[in-house]
Amino acid sequence: MAITAAAVNELRKMTGAGMMDCKKALTETNGDFEAAIDLLRKKGQKISAKRADRDATEGAVIAKASADNTTGVVVRLSCETDFVAKNEDFVTLAGQLADIALENKPADIDALKALTIDGQNIGERLTEEMGKIGEKIDVTQYAITEGASVINYIHAGNRIGVLVELSVGANNAIVEAGKDVAMQIAAMNPISVDENDIPEDVKKRELEIGMEQARAEGKPEQMLEKIAMGKLNKFYKENTLTKQSFVKDSSKSVEKMLTEINSDLRVVSFERIALG
Repeated sequence: MAITAAAVNELRKMTGAGMMDCKKALTETNGDFEAAIDLLRKKGQKISAKRADRDATEGAVIAKASADNTTGVVVRLSCETDFVAKNEDFVTLAGQLADIALENKPADIDALKALTIDGQNIGERLTEEMGKIGEKIDVTQYAITEGASVINYIHAGNRIGVLVELSVGANNAIVEAGKDVAMQIAAMNPISVDENDIPEDVKKRELEIGMEQARAEGKPEQMLEKIAMGKLNKFYKENTLTKQSFVKDSSKSVEKMLTEINSDLRVVSFERIALG
């Protein structure tokens, strides 16, 4: 198939690879972006970790937790421009939606939009706001978490909202640890709590890429699987929350930091919602 300049440029923005490398990868994979990314990685290209952010929109992300830290919600109210996203009334509306979600615990976005705000249906209120502002406004992401401890965190101008569910009931030390973990999640964007949460097809894919990289480096065939396993373990350390180096003290992992506070303390789950 013919590969357009726009497609090549899009892959370049997604990966940070060179234009010619992107064009060749797209040509060899018949325009399949994910396959092209894998091909670039197999050939040793350094790929940007931000490739999933290509559909960026503006808005405000609000994360809130209940007073007893057993429930948390995170809501993304999206808009089209940064000008609207920074408007005080827009941010206030996003906060009100989070408050309503925290109080009513809707199961999903549709259930949230069916609730009322100031006596008005939320879906209708959003339509009304669109008419006032002149651009699209909508709740595009929503998550709710309940557990022994749920800690919330909002990062830098309402651009990232995080919920962390911990295994031990909240006290000052647990809440402080939860905030640290939430900041870690905001900054490092892990793909899962640990390797047990990574789908088998993703593990297999990483092993295959590791073997191809080692083969391209001229490593002996009998060593490829061992080398690939080493690369997979490095992938876990860089991309799974509990194995990541703790950003406040790189001498220990997030897992070790938590167990030093309480031997039973661990991350059960997390939610991270971010603007593009």
